[in-house]
Amino acid sequence: MEQGHRFMERMMDYPVRESRQPLASIEDAARSMGVEMEFSASPIVDDTPRIFDIREGLIEPLIAAAREMNSRGWVLKIEDSFRTAEMQRKLARKASIFDLILRKVEWETGNLHPDPALVMRRASTLVAQYPKVAGHMSGCAIDISVLDRDTRTEVNRGGPYLEMSELTPMASPFVSPQALANRALITVVMEKHGFMAYPSEFWHYSQGDAFAEYLDCTGRPGRYAAVTRTPRDRSIEPVADLAAPLHAPEDIRREIDAANARARGR
Repeated sequence: MEQGHRFMERMMDYPVRESRQPLASIEDAARSMGVEMEFSASPIVDDTPRIFDIREGLIEPLIAAAREMNSRGWVLKIEDSFRTAEMQRKLARKASIFDLILRKVEWETGNLHPDPALVMRRASTLVAQYPKVAGHMSGCAIDISVLDRDTRTEVNRGGPYLEMSELTPMASPFVSPQALANRALITVVMEKHGFMAYPSEFWHYSQGDAFAEYLDCTGRPGRYAAVTRTPRDRSIEPVADLAAPLHAPEDIRREIDAANARARGR
């Protein structure tokens, strides 16, 4: 997780040159192109529905990845894709997320009262605190599960979406060899079509943002950064200040304190 935090810090300095490419519906594309896909039916937080949009230029490679998965006997399930700033803020303040992060840090340190600064660092790794590193706000990141096409059971990756524990990093040494092999094979398919795996989360892939360009060693600036979305026509406007925090540090500290209070009441 410390490696993930350092990665986020590097991404804050990575250049981006926003393309202003609009968003498009993944669901509409899958339906019109006859590709078998599934989409999460759960709200992202509270009763907020998910938005299954992605940048227009990524529709073709995403559908190609889904079609290849069909040919392998799999179905690509999109768990999450575009998030508005408000969705990102709600997710970052979700109590259950902080409970999970706190338990992870307790496990990591062997301390039932871990340093709040360490908990905050871990939180920034798992839930983006700045638009610059919020791939879902950029409209170029997806969270996925993969299902068996015949049984609709989930392909074993060592944990379900949204696993937040020592099992979460893509190369976690705590998952079985079979789960690691499945993660690797899914990543081969996704990267064949340009979607780079995020090392800190086994379900997260992106293309064209700072993360992907850095991980693919292209030397190119990211072409997708955080944007706002017009629901009527899916047009976008770049977020003016990518380094402006989505939350005040004191708000995150309050969430950590509340998680600690809940933990003491176990």
